[in-house]
Amino acid sequence: GIRTHHHVMRTEAQAIVHLAATVGVERIIQSPAETIENNVKGTEAVLQAALRYGCRTILASTSEVYGKGLKVPFCEDDDVLLGATVRKRWSYAASKMVDEFLGLAYHGEHDLPVTILRFFNTVGPRQTGQYGMVIPRFVGQALRGEPLTVYGDGQQSRCFCDVDDVVRAVHDLLDCPASIGKVLNVGSREEITIEELARKVKAVTHSKSPIRLIPYDEAYAPGFEDMQRRVPDTTRIQRLIGWRPTIPLARTLVRVRDHLKQEAGRL
Repeated sequence: GIRTHHHVMRTEAQAIVHLAATVGVERIIQSPAETIENNVKGTEAVLQAALRYGCRTILASTSEVYGKGLKVPFCEDDDVLLGATVRKRWSYAASKMVDEFLGLAYHGEHDLPVTILRFFNTVGPRQTGQYGMVIPRFVGQALRGEPLTVYGDGQQSRCFCDVDDVVRAVHDLLDCPASIGKVLNVGSREEITIEELARKVKAVTHSKSPIRLIPYDEAYAPGFEDMQRRVPDTTRIQRLIGWRPTIPLARTLVRVRDHLKQEAGRL
């Protein structure tokens, strides 16, 4: 605590888990300035507060940081290749890289106990489809009987990790001193193409919705660049805390379906 004239100021927090950011490809393309400012200034404010109170700190980063990396699976120490600055989508990756650099600098210069987590597509009930998150968007479309809109040729693949597994990783890392000063991938190794995901969503919702392919130029903007594959190497976190995901994608899809059905019932 900081001693003042007559009383001791202290914080009740021992740890800060900084998950807030401007996210979602649609949001990033619509509001790149807001994205960069929120992410960098927000993290700066969090780190200054953490330093003031000496808090154990976990910073959320993203698989976007790997950019156009072609070596799969992605390892935390891999080189990073981003697209040209005229492509707005890379502004998000760059802003999160600055967040990582800042966190590591606070650790290196001020000894702040910081760990950086690169999340790979965390999903689960209550996630909004508003900013282009694919699973709530697909499940919502399927339940309403609308076409499932798949961007590009649908052959791009992702790995989705259930939020319950992710929360467990964050919680256990708070008590892991060996993770301080490190960058860790957190995600599933279960890889699925977006077209296959749409088919799985149709099956789990018993939906007759057609699957409609939409060119990226129409979905986002001319010249939009996407990554073909995104698979994390999770060796580092497994070695540190023995973490691995336990909830398969099929189960997560059921959880999201049930949640959205409930929401629709409420409305």
